[in-house]
Amino acid sequence: MAKSAPVPGRPRSRDAAGLPAVTPDRIIDAALELTARHGVESWTLRQLAGAVDAYPAVIYHHVGDRDTVVTAVVDRVIAMYELPPAELEWRDWWRRFLKNLRSVFMRYPGVARRVALLGPSVKAAAPTVDRAMRTLLRAGFEHDEASMVCRLLVSQACLFISLEDDQRKAAEVRTQISDVWGAPPPGPDLPGLATLNESVHARLSDPDKSEDYFAELFDYSIDRVLDGVQVRLAEINPS
Repeated sequence: MAKSAPVPGRPRSRDAAGLPAVTPDRIIDAALELTARHGVESWTLRQLAGAVDAYPAVIYHHVGDRDTVVTAVVDRVIAMYELPPAELEWRDWWRRFLKNLRSVFMRYPGVARRVALLGPSVKAAAPTVDRAMRTLLRAGFEHDEASMVCRLLVSQACLFISLEDDQRKAAEVRTQISDVWGAPPPGPDLPGLATLNESVHARLSDPDKSEDYFAELFDYSIDRVLDGVQVRLAEINPS
């Protein structure tokens, strides 16, 4: 790769320019900040280089390509959420864990989608996966099914958070949903549709209710998925 030409008038030494040293941690810190502001897929390596006042080649040298940087960002985000106490009953553990996960992932748009698609690195996720699996094994799930339940719950949570990321990026989307579903149904013989329209419009047209809408939907969906998992557990482990 050809080296970038020096910027005219710029000191070649960072010390001489009064600039802090470029380190892997500083690069990841800057990438984390860009992710919080723009989303993990919406910043470029050139923007990241500008944030640390360096050439893109310096990013490659210290961390790697953009995908490597993003992996490091996801790992850093995963380290932020709190794992519930291991002694909690499995359902309470998962409910608290997924709520903690949402509260962190919402601060870094796009991370949930990446985790849903590619998963985190083994190194970053090892403590989480270990404790999550142990709660399911202790509850009575067999090894293979515990693995499937673990993936189901995390994927479901990440998909809902991804949807919230997308809709929060475009405020007009929520207005359009409220306008479309808040309109009266085309005829009096659709009472079910009228009930749905009234509910959606009441929530999305009220700023306070609209702000809590996704959190309530997230909690509701997780509880219903846990209901299904609880039923399955009763089938395979009646005791």
